Amino acid sequence: MAPLTSLALELLAERLAIVRLPPDADLPQLPLGGELLSLTVTRDEISIVCPEDMAPVGTEIAAGWRALRVVGELDFSLIGIMAALTGALAEAGVSVFALSTYTTDYLLVREEALEQAVAALRAAGHTVTGA
Repeated sequence: MAPLTSLALELLAERLAIVRLPPDADLPQLPLGGELLSLTVTRDEISIVCPEDMAPVGTEIAAGWRALRVVGELDFSLIGIMAALTGALAEAGVSVFALSTYTTDYLLVREEALEQAVAALRAAGHTVTGA
C-alpha cells in the first residue's frame, strides 16, 4: 500500500498533563468535559491524560503537553496513519505520546516542541489547523 500523503490535524486549545498512578490506586474522580480525557489501566500502572488544571494532586504529573487530533473518523482498515505522522516527527527530533480512540488518533507533544512539530508535519504534507 502506498504511504498516506496528507492528513488533516487540529491543534487542541487545552494544555494537558500526563499522570501516572500505581496499578492499585483508587481511580480519581475526574469531571467529564474538555477536549481530551483519557484513562488507561494496565497491570503495571494507571495513566491519565487530562487538562493540566484537572490533574489529581499528589500524583506523578508530566505537565506542558499539547494535542494534535487527526480530523475525521478513521476506519480500522487504514494502514500507516501513525507511521506517517510519527515518522515526520521522529525525523524532526520531536518526542511523541500517542493515543488512539475508537474514532481517531491523537499526538501529544511537549509545548516547547509544538512549533517544531507543526512545521515538521506541514513539511511532510499534512495540514494543521488551530496552530
